[in-house]
Amino acid sequence: MPTTTSWRHLAGLVAFLFLYLQVSWVSAQGIESIMSPGKLAKVHAKWEEDCAQCHIKFDRPGQDKRCLDCHKETRADVQAHTGLHGKMKQQACRTCHSEHGGADAKLVKLDKTNFDHKSTAFILNGKHQKTDCEKCHVAGKKFREAPNTCQACHRKDDVHKGSLGNTCNDCHSEVNWKETKFDHEKTKFSLTGKHIDTKCSECHKDATYKETPKTCVSCHRKIDDQKGHKGQFGEKCESCHNTKAWKPAVFNHDVDTKYVLRGKHVQTKCTSCHTGKLFGVKTSQDCYACHRKDDKHKESLGHECQNCHNEKGWKEKTQFDHSKSEFPLFGKHAEAKCKACHEGVMFKEASKECFSCHKKDDKHEATLGNKCADCHDDLGWKSPHLRFDHAKTRFPLRNAHADKKIVCKTCHADLKSFRNTTMECFNCHKKDDKHESQLGQKCEQCHTDRNWKVEHFDHNKARFPLNGLHALTPCKECHVTSRFRDAKRDCVSCHLKVDKHKQAFGTNCENCHNSRGWPLWSYDHDKLTRYPLVGLHAKVKCAACHTEPAPTGKAAAALPANCYSCHRGKDPHESRFGTRCEQCHLTSSWKRIRGRGG
Repeated sequence: MPTTTSWRHLAGLVAFLFLYLQVSWVSAQGIESIMSPGKLAKVHAKWEEDCAQCHIKFDRPGQDKRCLDCHKETRADVQAHTGLHGKMKQQACRTCHSEHGGADAKLVKLDKTNFDHKSTAFILNGKHQKTDCEKCHVAGKKFREAPNTCQACHRKDDVHKGSLGNTCNDCHSEVNWKETKFDHEKTKFSLTGKHIDTKCSECHKDATYKETPKTCVSCHRKIDDQKGHKGQFGEKCESCHNTKAWKPAVFNHDVDTKYVLRGKHVQTKCTSCHTGKLFGVKTSQDCYACHRKDDKHKESLGHECQNCHNEKGWKEKTQFDHSKSEFPLFGKHAEAKCKACHEGVMFKEASKECFSCHKKDDKHEATLGNKCADCHDDLGWKSPHLRFDHAKTRFPLRNAHADKKIVCKTCHADLKSFRNTTMECFNCHKKDDKHESQLGQKCEQCHTDRNWKVEHFDHNKARFPLNGLHALTPCKECHVTSRFRDAKRDCVSCHLKVDKHKQAFGTNCENCHNSRGWPLWSYDHDKLTRYPLVGLHAKVKCAACHTEPAPTGKAAAALPANCYSCHRGKDPHESRFGTRCEQCHLTSSWKRIRGRGG
């Protein structure tokens, strides 16, 4: 292992080497200054002692980057591939620009004779190729600052005084300034027809181009005044004339206007309709403007003459579209002649009411009013074209009444009695009444319009509600005939044959029996009579006491309430103690005597 002394020698050696390198570097900087090949140009003089501004040690190509860092305009051209430096072959800056040639040395070495101007943004053509460089590139300014517009160099040659702008190349070329070739198609006034051969000076006087009028009348007014319309048809000459030739006129009324000429209108002179100025004043397009004098309807049909007339001739018959009127024609109306409804030429005065024409056909003699359309239609006055809606009346036809077999005359005696026909069932169904008017005339209480047969009768609304077994009993068992009210309401009328008492207890069966079942009977002797049954009396049969038959139509005969009336035959005392047996005997047993343990 190294000793402590060895480490000390090693550290000293490293320190010596570091110090030596520092001194060497400083010495090297001084050497570069001493070895400079020459003075810098005036523009770079401020970096005379600072070589690092342009040079990079051990990196000669890196010098170009330093140049572009200062010359930013050139760097932008190189990066965008524009301008001289951007389009030329890539090479080191020092190839064209060399330094250290002295303070007055030129940094640009340019061979003007062999320089190719195509490598710049301004290619020289025509007379520009023979033009001296100094005419465009002014001394003291950079070449890139030279103007590249015509106006910048040729302002003094601009006879238009700037009125046409700065784009001189639109008309002039580099071959000869005075020879122009202007493309008139790029303006707002294309040259066509005769205008192509016309000299520029005939329209552009005093070299004025931009303010030259573009209307025909501005050049051709004298023709219109001497041989033309003298201003009557306005100033839009192009509406009828074109650039091929002033004559003949090529105005197409069908295409160029919204009013197509047909029939007689084709032969009509322009001035017949256009009495004033043609343009500026809108000519009316409706027929009435010209044909007011021909209107025999006196404006009653409005001004839409074309609805009936056409251009073939005013008197020519046309097919009027009645569907566009207030009364479209359908059915038989479409076959009727006009004069059948329109007696004169005042067509609108014709009534639209059916009754006005069909009064003679009204067999109802006005009993149903004037609204014929409620029942009749225009397909035919008679059936089967009737369309009366009975549902809109007070008596809608439903169910059996809606049967097609039922015709109007079934209910309506004649054509004059439709409105006041009674709506009572009995009026039509009197012949169907099997009850012989016994139940009145309110047939709807039992019958419906679905079927004459009774589907369900609510007997609870009658004088004899059905309870118990009565609700299950067929009607015919009580109602022997259709005279329903002849049926008796008392029990004995139906139940006499089942009366085992043979009327001994009278005919008021309901006193003991009920409608739940004939064997189910119950009579409360204690509450219904003045003689409560107690003791052995409660077990005694009714017939034991009620031995006499009840009076006809009445309940059982009332019996005496004393014991003696029933026990006379069992009295061992033979009436010696009187007839008030209850003073000694009890109802629980005849043999038990009061006061003897009874």
